[in-house]
Amino acid sequence: MSSKRARVGVAGYGVVGRRRHECMRNNHPHLEVVAVSDIRFEGSGSLETGLPYCSDFRELLEHEVDAIMVCLPNDVAPEATIMGLERGMHVFCEKPPGRSVEDIVAVRHAEAANAGLVLKYGFNHRYHESVKQAKAIIDSGRHGRVLNLRGVYGKSRMIPFSGGWRSQRAVAGGGILLDQGIHMLDMIRYFAGEFDEVRSFVSNDFWGHDVEDNAWALLRNRGSGCVAMVHSTATQWRHKFRLEITLESAFIELSGILSGSKSYGEEKLTLVERQDGSMIGSFHEETTLFLQDNSWQEEVDEWGAAIADGDPIQSGGSEDALAVMDLVYRIYCADALWKERFDLRIR
Repeated sequence: MSSKRARVGVAGYGVVGRRRHECMRNNHPHLEVVAVSDIRFEGSGSLETGLPYCSDFRELLEHEVDAIMVCLPNDVAPEATIMGLERGMHVFCEKPPGRSVEDIVAVRHAEAANAGLVLKYGFNHRYHESVKQAKAIIDSGRHGRVLNLRGVYGKSRMIPFSGGWRSQRAVAGGGILLDQGIHMLDMIRYFAGEFDEVRSFVSNDFWGHDVEDNAWALLRNRGSGCVAMVHSTATQWRHKFRLEITLESAFIELSGILSGSKSYGEEKLTLVERQDGSMIGSFHEETTLFLQDNSWQEEVDEWGAAIADGDPIQSGGSEDALAVMDLVYRIYCADALWKERFDLRIR
């Protein structure tokens, strides 16, 4: 075990960057933030705490850092990730990996050319307690295989955390599906594996941005027969997270997710076990309420441990990032009108 803490630069010091910084405070055993960058800074200098800052992430990479936390818009996140890897730095990058599948393919080339570095992506929802418990129930095998899944993840608009770039295709690459729905797709893959058949409708009819405000997807694994239905939406006037998972002898419902905005309600897992012989469905039902969100901290801790001790990345490696980005674009391209309108391509 290494006793030396990795020196980290945070590229993009907005809401997410500052929250990630909090995860590395209080004498983190493996990580120490030594500099930050953000386009809202004027030039370079030091914060009141003495922490150095600059306005350009490229300048940040010139600091003496061992690792970089990338919290940048989608158009520059892949560039920062690649530059970090090429300079021998470990990288943690927020989702999505970029604007397109080609972006993550380019990152993976850089990763392969710089072996020994730790690259992790922030697919945060896998670290929520309800999601971890659902995964444990599924993996136990006591309720059989996953038969189908139905998910809704929605909010009331393309919320601009740091400017309006999330509603601009040139910067974001996609809308609500790429920005938020990607979490739902990642969880569906986590629970049920890959899907090889895709049908979809994609629309921007309400908000009128050049990215989608709604995407409806129907996915099937031809081998297992498992089917998933997903609705990713920016016209959900009351924010909503709900994922239903049907197993051979049980039903799991995830509802609500703890978030910074506190707008998705209580985070709950309900397990309903099928009762043989019952004419009115299942009876044994148990609900667990989760009151604390440690997901952001656990992700950062895993990255730090991988850097310090060589521990494996459990979730959010570049292979996961590529697979879920590929699924996002297969959903886009399964709607022929959407595909033609924006001249989209599948790998």
